[in-house]
Amino acid sequence: MIHDVSDAADTARLAIIWRVLRQRWRLLIVIAVLGALVGAGASLVLSPGYETSASVLLQGPRDPDELTTEAQVAHSTVVLDRTAAALRWGRSGADLADDVTATVADGNIIEITGVADTPEQAQQLADRVAQEYVTFSTQLMANTADASAQVSQEQQETLRQQIIETNQKISDLHNSAGQGQTIDSVGVRTELESLRTALSQAVAKLDELDTVSSSSKIVVMGPAERPLGPATPTMTHFVAGGAVVFLVLGVFGHLFAARADKRLRDDEQITAALGTAVMGGVDVPDVPEAAAAPAPKSWWQKVAGLVVDDRPWHLPELPSAADETGLDIRYRRALSRLREHLPPGPGRVLVVVAKDDPAARRAADRLGAVAAESRLALQVVEVDADRPVVPDEAVPGVLVVVTTGTRTGWQLVGIAEACRDAGHEVLGAVVTRRARPLEQVPDRPAEPALAGAP
Repeated sequence: MIHDVSDAADTARLAIIWRVLRQRWRLLIVIAVLGALVGAGASLVLSPGYETSASVLLQGPRDPDELTTEAQVAHSTVVLDRTAAALRWGRSGADLADDVTATVADGNIIEITGVADTPEQAQQLADRVAQEYVTFSTQLMANTADASAQVSQEQQETLRQQIIETNQKISDLHNSAGQGQTIDSVGVRTELESLRTALSQAVAKLDELDTVSSSSKIVVMGPAERPLGPATPTMTHFVAGGAVVFLVLGVFGHLFAARADKRLRDDEQITAALGTAVMGGVDVPDVPEAAAAPAPKSWWQKVAGLVVDDRPWHLPELPSAADETGLDIRYRRALSRLREHLPPGPGRVLVVVAKDDPAARRAADRLGAVAAESRLALQVVEVDADRPVVPDEAVPGVLVVVTTGTRTGWQLVGIAEACRDAGHEVLGAVVTRRARPLEQVPDRPAEPALAGAP
């Protein structure tokens, strides 16, 4: 049971989406164009432009923290200020801070990325930042080396002297063994092993000092490549994304409006609010009302009239009736059911319609014309749906004509209460539905709303 309800709800949503796409496609196109314009405007602010990168290699073993520090040095104020002064673009180093990034890549590589409005400027920016970074980093290392050069030299001299002394001891041991002096062979081997260990340690320290001195080398791995196209997201991405986002928002906005719309669309709901029965349902061709809808006076009203029509898109679109004869049959059936509720004798029936319901008004006029042919008098009364007032007249009852999707439940309850306050019984309701106009058979001319027995 739960699955059936869920499937029915999904089917209803899909039906509403399909009606939105069919009947509001022009409005959706305008919304999508508006989204594309917003995306184009956003691209002027958020689009990165052209992007390229230059790679700088740091030779020798490096710790991860040291590489992070070097990336911060590449994006430092000193490097950016020197870059701005060398490029002479009229921008300061602080202005270039948002256009330059320095990240740590694999293999002891600092990747410097530059963003600019043209491919040439992006290439120049990345190359210049890399050069200024190498220069500044070399200067820092040179200043540090000047302070520690003497200490390093003294350490190297000490290690060399230790190596010389160790070699001399090894030679003395060999000479002593060769002169035949009394020396325990085990003690000689032990002494030689200790000397060999000290010699290895001294050599390792010298190699370490050489490695440290060579690790200070920083090399730019070639010039940055000139970008062939702008970096993503481009203006095309922003325009397409804005159009799609606004289109989806437009569709979901229609779904929300349809869900929030409290106007009744079902015959049972309408009759329940009026507290009566349905006399019949008729189709009213959806034709423009020249008198009720005057021509727009301003250009934006004309555009709005072309973009958004006043057809109820949230209601299912009904096909047109076959011909005028088929429409007359439906009206006569409604009048026949109405006579069953009328007391014997002459009298007029009030036909109550809302002032802002032109389809119901046309249906009431046609009911009056058809009723005149069968000697039944109908009097059409237009009321304000929000504050209905029905005249106090001696009539057998009231017939309410209402179009689906135009009135809320409380409005229909108010109309029924106004009829009862005036002392009239609500005999029934005629529910009208807006349909496509007849294609080949023209509408019959409107006849007077008040028709009495001859």
